[in-house]
Parts: sequence; C-alpha cells; structure tokens
Amino acid sequence: MSILNVTKENFEKDIIESQKTVLLDFYADWCGPCKMLSPIVEEIAEENPQYLVGKINVDNEPELAAAFSVQSIPLLVVMKNGKIAGQVVGYRPKEQILSLLAE
Repeated sequence: MSILNVTKENFEKDIIESQKTVLLDFYADWCGPCKMLSPIVEEIAEENPQYLVGKINVDNEPELAAAFSVQSIPLLVVMKNGKIAGQVVGYRPKEQILSLLAE
C-alpha cells in the first residue's frame, strides 16, 4: 500500500469518508524528527494494508494544519470513522505507532 499525499482537495473524500483506520503524518521537509519518522510511517503503510496512511506537508497545507491545531511536528493522528481517535507529537518507535492504531 502506498502513502497518500493528503491535500485539502482530497481530504474529505479520501480521509473523512474512509472505511479504514487512517494514520495521518503531519510533517515538513525541513524537520529533522520528521525525516527520522518517515521510513517508519512508510513501513507501516507497506506492511499494514488494513490502514490508510497519509502524509500532510504543513507548509503546503496550512489550512489542514490549522484544522488539526498542529503546534509541533511530526504529529501523528489516528482517525476512525472520520473522527480523531488519538494523536502523538514527536518521533515514536514503530511499535508505539502500531499500538496507537490498534486502540
């Protein structure tokens, strides 16, 4: 499963209306911890087709960043049935992200 590049244009259809549990990775290209987290997010997307994994560049999508009140990045948000089910800020090991998704 590939990672979806999430924009304000595809957010409603692809994220809010998704039947799958969604993992959103809010990041920026200049962010060191984001770069460290990115390969883990990619692994989760490849190994877990039951989840929809999307990345949101906060510099390119300021409206989505504002809608989620992003204060620090990386921010991982889990959504179920169009609603926020959990979120964590900062680098996290893969096991912690998977347990957040399973909650």
